[in-house]
Amino acid sequence: MSKQQNLKILFLGDIVGAPGRRVVIKFLELYKNYFDLIIANAENCAHGFGLTKKNLDELKEAGVEIFSGGNHTFDRKEIFDFIETEPHLLRPANYPINTPGKGFTIVNVKGKQIGIINILGRVFMEPLDSPFQVIDSILDQIKDQCDFILVDIHAEATAEKLAMAHYLDGRVSAIVGSHTHVQTADERILLNGTGYISDMGCCGPYNGVIGMAIKGVLLRMVRQLPSKFEIADGPAQMCGVEITLDPYEHKCLAVKRIKFNEATIETDINYFDQLYQNESN
Repeated sequence: MSKQQNLKILFLGDIVGAPGRRVVIKFLELYKNYFDLIIANAENCAHGFGLTKKNLDELKEAGVEIFSGGNHTFDRKEIFDFIETEPHLLRPANYPINTPGKGFTIVNVKGKQIGIINILGRVFMEPLDSPFQVIDSILDQIKDQCDFILVDIHAEATAEKLAMAHYLDGRVSAIVGSHTHVQTADERILLNGTGYISDMGCCGPYNGVIGMAIKGVLLRMVRQLPSKFEIADGPAQMCGVEITLDPYEHKCLAVKRIKFNEATIETDINYFDQLYQNESN
C-alpha cells in the first residue's frame, strides 16, 4: 500500500465584500484541486459586514467547505434564517449559551477527522466568555474524536493571539489569526508542534484601508466625523495560509503564507505552478 500524502489545508483570511469573493473564486478556479480542504473566514463577505445566503452559496460552489466567523457574524440579520441549518458555518464559540449557530465542527478529509474551532478574542473586542476556558471545554469534547484540530482566533491584539497559541501548543494542530486584515510574517511551528500565524490577512481590495475606501476611513480618523465605510475600488488580493499536516504522525509540518494578486494573475500562476511542481518532484 502506498503511503498517504500529506494533507494540504487552505485557510483564507477575512473575505471582504464582492472584490474579496471575486478574487477567491478566481484563485480557486485555478488551484482548488491542490488542496484537500478549503476553509475561509466569511464574516465580512456582504459588503464588508456580515454574510448572506447568496454569498455562502457562491463560495461553496467555488470550493470553500468550512466558514468561520467573528465579531461581524450577526451584522446581517438574515443569517438567523440559515446559520442553524448550515453544518459547516461557524460563529465564535464563546458567544453566550443559546446563541444561534455553533463554534466548532468536525469533517472527514481522506479518512482523517479534522476539527475546526472558531473563537473570538476579548482584548479591544466584545466582552464575551473567556476564549481560554471555552476552548478547554471544546477540546474536552472533541479531542478523542479528531486526528487534527485547527483554530481560528478572531482577535484584535496580537498578544492575545500569541498567548492563545502558547496555551494550546501541543494540544491542537494549528492556530491561525484573523480580524486585522493584514497578513503577518511570523508563521512558524511552536515548541510543542502547533503551527501558528498571527494573522492570515484578508481577501479584498488592497488599495484601501483593510479593504475599505480611504476617503471614509480618513474622515473618521482624521476629523473624528461619522462616515459610512464603503468597499475600496481597484484590484483585489487573496491572502491566507497553506497548512501541511502529516497523516501518519498526526502533526503540523508547515504553515506557509499564500498571497494571490488578481492584477498580476500571470505572474501568480507561474509562481504557484512552480511551487507545486517543486513539491511534487
